[in-house]
Amino acid sequence: MSVQPDLIRLSVSEFRDRIRNDMVPLNSQFSYFVAGVPLSDDDLRDYLGDPVAAIPPSVVKMMPHVSILLVPFLEKTNGKEKKNSGTELVCFERPSNGKLTRSALWLDERAVVVAFGVQEMEVAEYHYELYHQMAWLAAEMHSLEEMADFDGLLREELNLHVNGEVDERSWQKKQALTRRSGGVKRDSKSFREYAKQSFVDTMTLYLHGICCDIDVETGPRQLPSRYLRKRLNVLKRMFAPPEGYAVFPEDQAAAEEA
Repeated sequence: MSVQPDLIRLSVSEFRDRIRNDMVPLNSQFSYFVAGVPLSDDDLRDYLGDPVAAIPPSVVKMMPHVSILLVPFLEKTNGKEKKNSGTELVCFERPSNGKLTRSALWLDERAVVVAFGVQEMEVAEYHYELYHQMAWLAAEMHSLEEMADFDGLLREELNLHVNGEVDERSWQKKQALTRRSGGVKRDSKSFREYAKQSFVDTMTLYLHGICCDIDVETGPRQLPSRYLRKRLNVLKRMFAPPEGYAVFPEDQAAAEEA
């Protein structure tokens, strides 16, 4: 599509306000808008139809309406990412590497807007970014009581001195926590920060795994598989996958035999 001059270099929140009436319904809960990126029907299925269909119904139910913006590039304002600010800029020319960001989220009382700069992003990377934003929303919308089972697993891992995490951000939070005396034993600020980031990273993996066949990279920073499986089983109980989707290979085999 041609780019209207007044849509160039607007913030995500401003961009969404300008094109509000042009959003295309995907289903009752999601809508989308594509600007400056040529996408075929097959591309739209890969970017929107398939990954959104794989989101568990209980996750969808807790969210307000979600608007997905697919644009060429996104730029961090002042060189920083600010979660839920909507201040990142929609760009149709590539920003410098220091200002380039892949996704942005803006949340208010009525709606969620998630924007993705997809010009140089592989579909698998886009899926990760989409599910990471959905995981962050799930973390924001759950109470401490609802997170008790997941937090309990984290405390068990910490007490057993289990090494590793799911992703870099939770790894850094875990390292900071374990360096603080008493941070594990009480409901400290450092534990809550770690628990939230660990949930987001594990939930991202869980959602991504429902949609796609993915490999978990091994390494000294990776959580051992038996502990990762425990986490995924807790998330499976909390957020059952849509009908016809599987979490573990044996789930798919059982569904095919039924």
